[in-house]
Amino acid sequence: MVIRSFAELAASLAGRVQLRPAVAGAEDPAVMEALVAAAAQGLIAGAVLTGDAEAIGALIPAHLAGQFQIEPAHTAAEAAGLAVAAIRAGRADVLVKGQVDSAAYLRAVVARDGGLRASEVLSNLTLAEMPSLPRLLGATDNGIVPLPTLAQKRAIILNAVPLFQGLGIAPLRVAAIAASEKVTATQPATTDAAALAEESRAGGFGQAVVDGPFGYDVALSAAAAAKKGLAASPVAGQADLILFPSIEAGNATVKAWKLHGQARTASIVLGATVPVLLNSRADGVEQRQLGLLLAAAVKAGQAGRR
Repeated sequence: MVIRSFAELAASLAGRVQLRPAVAGAEDPAVMEALVAAAAQGLIAGAVLTGDAEAIGALIPAHLAGQFQIEPAHTAAEAAGLAVAAIRAGRADVLVKGQVDSAAYLRAVVARDGGLRASEVLSNLTLAEMPSLPRLLGATDNGIVPLPTLAQKRAIILNAVPLFQGLGIAPLRVAAIAASEKVTATQPATTDAAALAEESRAGGFGQAVVDGPFGYDVALSAAAAAKKGLAASPVAGQADLILFPSIEAGNATVKAWKLHGQARTASIVLGATVPVLLNSRADGVEQRQLGLLLAAAVKAGQAGRR
């Protein structure tokens, strides 16, 4: 079954996947509210909460006190380190950012000794549901890699595959976008896209099909693809994931989806041994809940590959 909305994703995961989050800096009311809601939905089966023990304890509802384990920490670095250690010890299986700064959080994830890196690249992916499109649409990388190299783009694509397998989407159709469909050495985004498409045709991406270079319109509009003579592409007009050539392009596009497209979004960091949630302070409770859903989808996709 192909998942086409967040509601369908929640329904498909009900009773199938339970998470055990480790939260760095759990004295965050929005994070706690999201955890409580996820517990009510049966999505989580306990959590390790690091940070200000007194503040965390005051936020935990009485009926969940026995399921949530508090580990005191006095600094952001200590809170992040304890949360990562809980993952490595097998006591948790998704990492969640609470009231800690992003730099300390990510340092703990990528630490050479004791970190969680699995891929050579950590990448951010945002999944959007919007009225103008009858399916979920992903954007990457829009939060971590400023100007990905060709090798990094390969890793970013492979990082995304388990999430989309958890959404029932296989193969994953990836559009490598640029300002033009014409390949020219003066626009590296076009030469990278062409190289990725060639590698894809040779079977280099397994459960992903990559094509490009495409303009944004060609990636998502069958009419635009046909007008430009690209209707035969397995990706043009029907992309599941947009691969951006820079963090600025990805970040601006996702913000436009939210501002002008009434998009509901959730984001996740991929490329670690477990799903990693890197919500910003501006994100509300719903985005944090949806992030947990994405983490569960990744785990479902990984289980399906084994």
